[in-house]
Amino acid sequence: MANDIPALLAEINSTRPILEQVANKWSVLILTVLCSQPARFNAIRRRLDPITHKALTEALRRLERNGLVSRRVIASSPVAVEYAITPLGRTLQEPFTALVSWAKQYGGAMEQAQVVYDEQRAAEEPV
Repeated sequence: MANDIPALLAEINSTRPILEQVANKWSVLILTVLCSQPARFNAIRRRLDPITHKALTEALRRLERNGLVSRRVIASSPVAVEYAITPLGRTLQEPFTALVSWAKQYGGAMEQAQVVYDEQRAAEEPV
């Protein structure tokens, strides 16, 4: 196992830029919203409240640049834009579903660990 550590670290380092693009807070949530159906900007924003207009715009542009989301301008008055998950983006549905399931199953335990940690740190601080 110890011999595998350098190879594992090299693999992690090579995938880090990709993981930074898809595994951040807003990307995961946006792609999860779009897995069910395409949505307009404001519909996504309402589903992800309290995301800011700027944060959503930046995240959608990044996802579009990475080929995970497509953008379609709808000729209406006013002009609307609809976002949809691409086939490449859909490949993330299974790992994201697993991540959400994990969060549901173990989120309470993680929150409890945070409480214990915070209480221990507070007890250690000099008065």
